[in-house]
Amino acid sequence: MSKQKNKIAGLQKRKAISGYLFISPFIIGFLVFMVKPLLDSFYMSFCDVSLAAGSITKTFHGLVNYVFAFRVDPEYNRLLWEELTRMMVYSLAIIVFSFFVALILNQKFRGRALVRAIFFLPVILSSGVIVGLESNNELMASLNQMIEETTSGVSMTAAMETILRTAGVGVRAYEKVFEVIDNIYDVALASGIQIIIFLSGLQTIPGSMYEAADIEGCTSWESLWKITFPMISSLFLVNWIYTVVDFCMRSDNGVIEKIQKVMVEQQQYGNASAMSWIYFALVLAFVGITSYFISKRVYYYD
Repeated sequence: MSKQKNKIAGLQKRKAISGYLFISPFIIGFLVFMVKPLLDSFYMSFCDVSLAAGSITKTFHGLVNYVFAFRVDPEYNRLLWEELTRMMVYSLAIIVFSFFVALILNQKFRGRALVRAIFFLPVILSSGVIVGLESNNELMASLNQMIEETTSGVSMTAAMETILRTAGVGVRAYEKVFEVIDNIYDVALASGIQIIIFLSGLQTIPGSMYEAADIEGCTSWESLWKITFPMISSLFLVNWIYTVVDFCMRSDNGVIEKIQKVMVEQQQYGNASAMSWIYFALVLAFVGITSYFISKRVYYYD
């Protein structure tokens, strides 16, 4: 018995060593290239920074930059609330979308390889063609105009929104839902990595578990909740953290654009640093709180 325990402990130790070797390039790069700029940025958030010929002067003046961000700047609080709300809504939409797409791609059907390639293509081409389409969207604009002309300007989502508004259904909730539907292209574009992670987890579930469930009379819906969800629940946590962090780094993030404007155009480096650290702290707190509650529902198995 002790021999078997030692064997398991040795296997776990080898796995841990392999994991640390895989992440060691990131750890070394972070310590060498990122720690000092982070500390400098944090110190600058408490300073009045002025540029001179070939030198940077930092004068410590406490929490003035943070007070400016919260109480003086007319846009920062509004942008902060809008982006955090949008982050929560879109992150949830991306997780739901990627999970159900992974469920579909895990099934056996004709043309499965082609469908998988279609969903994975944005990830592969994210630094090339797709970025070009997003930055110079003349093709997408012309296609959108052609669709509007052929459909006489009729929009299904707009019609549904009008019906629900007339019926007096709750406004804020369905406005967010229709906003996500109208931007389903962005949701699909941001779901490639999450689909891959979910699909890899689904493929590790033994088929014998579903066969046993069928013999016991479980429906597909019951198997989804009793087998699929628990077996890949840890991946929900991984994908959630990745999705939130990825969303905060988007090029169309209003808070990031505001920080860049304050830093580059107005050259207020202290205020920009304070805004950056406020945003970072709020996102970090959001990730920590949500991850804590998600981890309570995660099922780990050997």
